[in-house]
Amino acid sequence: MTPRPLDRLIRPRTIAVFGGREARRVIEQCDLMGFAGDIWPVHPTLESVLGRRCYRSVEELPDGPDAAFVGVNRMLTVEIVRALSARGGGGAVCYASGFSEAVSELADGAELQQALVEAARDMPIVGPNCYGMINGLDGALLWPDQHGIVRSERGVAILTQSSNIAINLSMQRRGLPISYLMTAGNQAQIGLSDLAHAVLDDPRVTAVGLHIEGFGNIRALEALAARARELKKPVVALKVGKSEQAQRAAISHTASLAGSDAVADAVFHRLGIGRVTTLPELIETLKLLHVAGPLESDAISSMSCSGGEASLMADAAVGRNVEFRALKPGQLPALRASLGEMVTLSNPLDYHTFVWGDLSRQTDAFTAMFEGGYALNLVVLDFPREDRCDGSDWMTTVSAVAAAAKRSGARAGVLATLPENLPEPIAKQLIETGIVPLCGISEALAAADVASGIARVWKKPRPLPLLDQPADAGEIETLSEAAAKAELAAAGLTVPLGRTAATANEAAETAQQIGFPVALKALGIEHKSEAGAVKLNLWDKNAVKDAAEGMAPIARGYLVERMIERPVAELIVGAVRDPVVGLTLTVGAGGILVELLEDSVVLPLPVTKAEVLDRISRLKVRKLIEGYRGSAASSLEIVADAVVSAAEYVVKNAALLEELDINPLMVLGESRGVVAADALIRRRR
Repeated sequence: MTPRPLDRLIRPRTIAVFGGREARRVIEQCDLMGFAGDIWPVHPTLESVLGRRCYRSVEELPDGPDAAFVGVNRMLTVEIVRALSARGGGGAVCYASGFSEAVSELADGAELQQALVEAARDMPIVGPNCYGMINGLDGALLWPDQHGIVRSERGVAILTQSSNIAINLSMQRRGLPISYLMTAGNQAQIGLSDLAHAVLDDPRVTAVGLHIEGFGNIRALEALAARARELKKPVVALKVGKSEQAQRAAISHTASLAGSDAVADAVFHRLGIGRVTTLPELIETLKLLHVAGPLESDAISSMSCSGGEASLMADAAVGRNVEFRALKPGQLPALRASLGEMVTLSNPLDYHTFVWGDLSRQTDAFTAMFEGGYALNLVVLDFPREDRCDGSDWMTTVSAVAAAAKRSGARAGVLATLPENLPEPIAKQLIETGIVPLCGISEALAAADVASGIARVWKKPRPLPLLDQPADAGEIETLSEAAAKAELAAAGLTVPLGRTAATANEAAETAQQIGFPVALKALGIEHKSEAGAVKLNLWDKNAVKDAAEGMAPIARGYLVERMIERPVAELIVGAVRDPVVGLTLTVGAGGILVELLEDSVVLPLPVTKAEVLDRISRLKVRKLIEGYRGSAASSLEIVADAVVSAAEYVVKNAALLEELDINPLMVLGESRGVVAADALIRRRR
């Protein structure tokens, strides 16, 4: 049964609380935040809680509450949820544990969770095993503990599966205004994407941050991304699980490259959801998006009064999609006039201390830099300790940044290299004036990278819906290389001229007919190189016969192929079935370079040629394809056509296909195309 909208639950006017200590804490936190609605405690014996009359049951309540915090044992939780649903409640947070998260300890955990969902019917429930949620805009809490959120008129929403992560994020002192903080627990009925979708529609929410332990419902994530794009409210995700990428599957190279983390990266990129890797990055990125929104380009500027800071900024940009673009000629005269002859004009710029404490000259210098057309202009500024230092000159610099931003109309940020060197009151003051307060150099550049990446995706056509084709039932079989290549040839990919042979003598005769030199491969072997089941550059019948006889103990027939000319590059193109996303395509450096370079991209399906070109242009092996240092060259267009053919084969056979591995896909010189030199296909019968 589809749950009703979450509006009443997340923006309640009436709240019912069930239980003892935790329920009392919910009331305390609502009072501390100034919740203006009614709170109805429900308890079997108490007469009142914190000055409010206690009710004995759901049936005694004045009405079906908009929201309920159910802080009782797991068995009673099911009964209360059933009663709330029957009474027309707007939704409930289920605090108790002992459901599906505890199946190893409690045999009935999964069964009880299903009973909870059935009891709720169409009433939304969050959890179980859930700490709850905080609405910092209206002061409404279903939260049984302390937290660090203060009331705000607008801000970002943060959603997580971890209650402790939520508490920690609430305690940040970096100036980030948090409008909603929500935990999802087991996500038995309502998932993180559903909660995010609901808060996005609140006009007071500026951006959404997700802390994700697992994808869950991929369709809900797609819908969330589409709605975020429509509302121009960016979504940023911190997904754990990078270590899973190190897992190696037993059959193909593709599986080793397309780990679940690589798939997650590709899905986020496709949907326009920014990805960060640490909690500080999440906070700083949300802060940037709250104040400035997505950045129109990856060009940024930096000014500091220290060459050391300028060097740190430049170094931190390595590996990021941010550019400290060179100064424009028109900027130089004004910068020189304000900073003097001894300053080297560059970006990042060390402006020394010649203008320190001089509001007018600092404003002129910052304005000249800000007028360079950069998407974000950063001024590095670490504030002194308040308990033993005078920070008046630093506030002069803040005033200069604000004046320059107003004069130029450019986006500006003040960046402290250490988070403790940007006091929270100053961070809040900066936000009020439209300046981004950022903490940490690497975190700030990660934020700029993500913010420009979201804008880049939003400028492109909306992505196609992700392939939604579960695998058919049936035993998985591995096709012979010959059969696999026949399938790929029918799909439009070029394969080597070749034929099968049953015996060593037949292999030698076949080689004579095909023309030398040839490659000889034993059929029925998956990892041929490791097993000695492939011989290359055989130039006569005797060599073919000898090689075939040497493979005879492990061969189930032979494949004889005409040798392919020396390629300019070798690629791997393959598909594996992710347990959540389904089939995805991987393209990367192939041959012996697969594990050595780890140079690959994952493409969710279906995919367009434009998307393929965009993604493969990021590969290191692109330099070989386009002719490295005067060597023979091909073109990315030709490679993209082959990748699209492979993708279309995967989509067409999605119900049966389990795995595809083309390695190597040989890219030939002088635009003579590409050839699938080796192929593995595993599919269901």
